[in-house]
Amino acid sequence: MSHSAAEKVHQTLPLKEKIKRFLMITIGALLMAVALELFLVPNAILDGGIVGISIITSHLIGLPLGLFIFILNLPFFFLGYKQIGKSFAISTLYGIAVLSIATAFLHPIPPFIEEKFLVTIFGGAILGLGVGLVIRYGGSLDGSEILAILISGKTPFSVGEIVMVINFFIFIVAGFVFTWESAMYSVIAYFIAFKAIDIVQLGLDESKSVWIISDQYEEIGDAINARLGRGVTYLSGEGAYTGDDKKVIFVVITRLEEYKLKDIINHYDESAFVAIGNVSEVKGGRFKKRDIH
Repeated sequence: MSHSAAEKVHQTLPLKEKIKRFLMITIGALLMAVALELFLVPNAILDGGIVGISIITSHLIGLPLGLFIFILNLPFFFLGYKQIGKSFAISTLYGIAVLSIATAFLHPIPPFIEEKFLVTIFGGAILGLGVGLVIRYGGSLDGSEILAILISGKTPFSVGEIVMVINFFIFIVAGFVFTWESAMYSVIAYFIAFKAIDIVQLGLDESKSVWIISDQYEEIGDAINARLGRGVTYLSGEGAYTGDDKKVIFVVITRLEEYKLKDIINHYDESAFVAIGNVSEVKGGRFKKRDIH
């Protein structure tokens, strides 16, 4: 098999994974449609980005929300096609199409609740869960993120900063079009949605990667294996300042095991260098915890 043929086979996603991806994107887009049509929009509460602009435009012109979500997202989809890749582009276009159609079907249904505070909390949470699912499975439901990626490449601002500025102006406009109360509720809903996206991305049972540099690496590694039931990996390193060879311990743990791990490290070496980071997903290897007797 030639190199190009092998690369092509490697890049092809199995049918089972494709089905799972599009099923999850469908569920995510439907959740977002529910949040918009049955919670937020009837109570004049907005999302950010292109969806927020679509809500304002739909309100001013009087045409269906789904129509504007699809039309206003299309230019950014084609604009960012080369930067985001074919797979991401197809997933994004599919997600936006499902969202647009679903909002049209849900529009005639009256909202579940009309108490602004409850609408803001639950609408924002459902919105975030939907968007988080779509992002986790390789798509997007808002062209403003694609626009931010393109702008960030030509400016000193990050994608997050650009999205924040875009949404700031959208919520200001919302204050004039609707009411300032609606604009403030929109900011709260957006914040709740943002945190819900994090939960979907990182998971409730968040894992952590830990890097440990210590002269007592063998004792620490054995103790982690025996007391936590976690397999560790020893990596070779070199101190840039001293030039000394160092052994680096790498291990992945759950959030609940962090305190016990620190206790183990401090027992053997209180001056050990420890770096702990969040991990959104762990697959394969020997991450499965061994029973401790």
